[in-house]
Amino acid sequence: MHFVYILKSKITKKLYIGCTSDLKTRFLEHNSRTEKSTKNGVPWILVYYEAFLAKSDATKREKQIKSFKSAYGFLKRRIKNSIALE
Repeated sequence: MHFVYILKSKITKKLYIGCTSDLKTRFLEHNSRTEKSTKNGVPWILVYYEAFLAKSDATKREKQIKSFKSAYGFLKRRIKNSIALE
């Protein structure tokens, strides 16, 4: 399985979008302060993920969310209650 996921920082309230084949391990890496892109936002919470069988589908979806403001905005509206938590 391959996953596209969204994390929310409890400190900065910023969102982070990523893609991985091991969601649990990747989540722990983000919260270990070893990841340059997310070390300042620790602790992170998982607010959303999508699962795909093909890696190409997952990377395409991640790129879509990051590149197209309408896709990102639609997703944020869809999970607005999850984002608002914490």
